Amino acid sequence: MAQVKVFGRRDVWAGRQREVSDLVQSCLVSAWGLPEEKRFHRFLLLDADDFVCPQRGERYLVIEVVCFTGRSDDAKRALIREIYARSGYDPEDVEITIIEMPKVNWGIRGVPADELALPYNVEV
Repeated sequence: MAQVKVFGRRDVWAGRQREVSDLVQSCLVSAWGLPEEKRFHRFLLLDADDFVCPQRGERYLVIEVVCFTGRSDDAKRALIREIYARSGYDPEDVEITIIEMPKVNWGIRGVPADELALPYNVEV
């Protein structure tokens, strides 16, 4: 399970949500083996005055991946490298954070996630 939040300026990224979502999802599938259909992405596009980021340009984009614990450091590095390699965006414009939580901290389909059988592997 991974949920993705993307932060950027509305005047730059509005209308490009599918492009960014496809990029991130393809990297999650490739690097972590997530099923293609497990796409949970949110876009938080802000007015320029609401997105304060000194020394960053107008194309600055923050990609936050919230996921279960269990992935190796190499798997996390692989995801970060894939996003940078596939995006075609200036690396100075993109920051990626991976935030991990134990399954017991998630509620999914009416149960704590540690009680849920998943059709994919989290330990990669």
